[in-house]
Amino acid sequence: QVQLVESGGGLVQAGGSLRLSCAASGRTFSNYNMGWFRQAPGKEREFVAAISKSGGLTDYADSVKDRFTISRDNAKNTVYLQMNSLKPEGTAVYYCAADYYRIPTNQAWYWGQGTQVTVSS
Repeated sequence: QVQLVESGGGLVQAGGSLRLSCAASGRTFSNYNMGWFRQAPGKEREFVAAISKSGGLTDYADSVKDRFTISRDNAKNTVYLQMNSLKPEGTAVYYCAADYYRIPTNQAWYWGQGTQVTVSS
């Protein structure tokens, strides 16, 4: 089992920045590909960003490319999501996910409880 705990959410004005963190425990963190997803009210959960086990490969949703950066620190068992130039449509619960064999999708093995991000206009 892998336990994931997100933090860093909050209220921010449009154009502002936030950094989300996801702390992992339970298994060897560097064995897992990690991802961030978000779910806005009334909408389905969607992919935001992902990073490979070593951190050498990253992927982003088109809607966040050039504004968000995913990174990881395997020594600290933590994955981060730096979010810049936030937009009101970024208001959502952000979830961290882990998957052993592939880049996380909505069928990822492990999920955190989520952290709320609210972007005011």
